Amino acid sequence: MTNFNFKFLGAWLVIVASITGLQAQNDSTLKGKDEMVPAGVWNDVNGEYINAHGGGILLFGSKYYWFGEHRPAKGFSTEVGVTCYSSTDLCNWRYEGVALSVSEEAGNEIEKGCIMERPKVIYNKRTKKFVMWFHLELKGKGYEAARAGVAVSDSPTGPYCFVSSSRVCPGIFPLNMTEEERDMQWNMEQFEEWWTPEWREAVNKGLFVKRDLEGGQMSRDMTLYVDDDGIAYHIYSSEENLTLQIAELTDDYQGHSGKYVRLFPGGHNEAPAIFKKDGTYWMITSGCTGWAPNAARLFSAPFIWGPWTQHPNPCRGEGSDKTFGGQSTYVLQLPGNRYLFMADIWRPKSLMYSEYLWIPVRFDEEGMPYLTLSGKCNLSDGR
Repeated sequence: MTNFNFKFLGAWLVIVASITGLQAQNDSTLKGKDEMVPAGVWNDVNGEYINAHGGGILLFGSKYYWFGEHRPAKGFSTEVGVTCYSSTDLCNWRYEGVALSVSEEAGNEIEKGCIMERPKVIYNKRTKKFVMWFHLELKGKGYEAARAGVAVSDSPTGPYCFVSSSRVCPGIFPLNMTEEERDMQWNMEQFEEWWTPEWREAVNKGLFVKRDLEGGQMSRDMTLYVDDDGIAYHIYSSEENLTLQIAELTDDYQGHSGKYVRLFPGGHNEAPAIFKKDGTYWMITSGCTGWAPNAARLFSAPFIWGPWTQHPNPCRGEGSDKTFGGQSTYVLQLPGNRYLFMADIWRPKSLMYSEYLWIPVRFDEEGMPYLTLSGKCNLSDGR
């Protein structure tokens, strides 16, 4: 069982993490007033299972709001929508309902039976709107649509009103694509065989960017980030999950401004989770191995647009080669320069009962972030 001991002492959050296997039990229990020992499958304050996968957390006022995918007991499509839970201590979660519901209307972009993944919510101080973005696949189309959906609400808990969905920045080239690359002409038929040296070179130079230019760039696994200046960014897996892209959002956070860049073409990264500490941007991703876990990747940059540098696997200790069984979904910044890494342990036989894995982000003597399930970590001092 993956076991986590959360102690809340005022504003001090201490997480003691240990691992003795990856079989979770639905036995979350309260131990006294300020201590909780949740297993990988967690319950809310009413004793009901928390169904909020691939999610993210918004801190608004004095409350945390956790948004995630409502996954079915069987199958992969979305039958309910995006759920919301609230908490004042990150330990006791209250079910707030379905923040964004699927539609019963046939042909609607978020029709019941579509696929809605990786929902993230940010607050726009200027418009005073809560804005949700998510990865959307149209009903009956598998994963070919690769769209980004957006919905808005006047309240953090919703209900959210679906605005639209689309691919990213149609007709626009990335900022970091050279004139030479933009002018290249590609014949997709000559690249039916992937992973050849010729194919890799073409991917690096924008093969799929050019293929998708008119209709817009693919957007699958995604997250959002609001910088210190209030500018928001959409970070997503694109180009058949081969290349990460970062796109700037409009001032109201409901569209793309037209500025975007490509990161690590052909690197096969997904599940991005981004945070910033002491002026450095950090991003944790996973490789592309379906529902099976793999080794996490770590990247850093002095500016959001780059240049980005890859570092070794941020996980340390037993289970680090598989990210302790999980896949990144979000890094939550807490008061006091503290950070919490959130991941899902996927159970494809019943995605509803996929488990949650939350680990404090530690920093070594050189300031490099890392994740481990051994020892104590006091998030109050960022160590």
